[in-house]
Amino acid sequence: MSLRHVEVFNAVYQTGSVSGAARALNVSQPSVSKVLRHAESRIGFVLFRIVKGRLVPTDEAHILFQEARELYARVESLQETAKNLRLGAGGSLRLAVLPSLGLEIAPDAVARFHADNPTVAFEIQTLHNGDVLRSLYERNSDLALAHDAPHHPRLVSSKVGSGELVLLFRKTDLPDPPDLVPLDMLKRHNLIRLSGTGAIGTLFTNNIAGGQGAPASIAVQTYYIAASLARRGAGIAVVDEFTARASLSPDMDFRRLEHRPAFDIHCVHLEDRPLSGSAKKFMSVLQATIKTARQANGAEA
Repeated sequence: MSLRHVEVFNAVYQTGSVSGAARALNVSQPSVSKVLRHAESRIGFVLFRIVKGRLVPTDEAHILFQEARELYARVESLQETAKNLRLGAGGSLRLAVLPSLGLEIAPDAVARFHADNPTVAFEIQTLHNGDVLRSLYERNSDLALAHDAPHHPRLVSSKVGSGELVLLFRKTDLPDPPDLVPLDMLKRHNLIRLSGTGAIGTLFTNNIAGGQGAPASIAVQTYYIAASLARRGAGIAVVDEFTARASLSPDMDFRRLEHRPAFDIHCVHLEDRPLSGSAKKFMSVLQATIKTARQANGAEA
C-alpha cells in the first residue's frame, strides 16, 4: 500500500463512509472510491463491505487499521516537523515524563525553555516507568525523563539531577515533627506504600519497608495519588520530594527521612536517534530546573 492508499483507507475507516472520507480529505467521492479499489487490488483482499446500506470494515481492515493508524500518525508528525522547519522553527520535541516529574519539574523546564525558544514545538505525555521506556522503543517520543537508567544497548541515558524520598503528611496527623524523621516513627502511623519495581519503588522497599514501619493498608504506583490520599487523611505517605513540594498547602507539610534515601533522574533516548540541538539545550534547562527545585526544597544542589 502506498501512503495515498493508507491516507484514504484511514479516512474511510474513521468516517465510516466514502462521502465522509471525501469531505475529510477535500477530494471527490469518485476519487476516494478509485483509490480504495486500487488499494484492495494491490493487497489482494476486500477492506469494506456494504451491509444494509452501510460501509462495514472487514476483519482484515480492523487488523490493518491498527498498523495504518501508527503509520499515519508518523506521517502527520513528519508533516508537522516540516511545517516548523519551513517557518524557521527549531523543530519539535516529543517528551515522555513520569507523573511525579510531570507535576512541576517538566512543566517548569518546558516553560523556561519555551520562553527563549518559542518556535520549538513540544508534545508532552505522562506515562508510568515501563511505558516511558516503551514509548522510546516504539518511537512515540524523542526524549524520556525517568528515574531508572535503563540497561539496554539501544538506549542512552544522561543523569540530569537527583532527588530524595520524603515523608508527606497532614499537619494534624504529625504535629511537631523533627527535621529528619526516623524510620521507627513510621510504626505509629498508617503508611501509604509505594509499589512497583521502578527505582523509587525499589528504594522504598529497601530503605523504608523491610519491617521498619507498620504494615501498609494502601499501596499505590503513582505518587500524586499517594499525596492525594495523605491529604484526605488516609495515612502518611513516602513520596519523592518534587511531588511533596507540589502538594504543600496550609494543611500539608513534608520532612526528610533520617537515612535520606536518594534517587537519580535521567534523560533517555534511542542510541540510533541522536539528540537534536534543541533537545540538548532542553536537557541543560532541565538540569538547571531540577537544581533550582532542590534548592527550594532545602536539599543540597
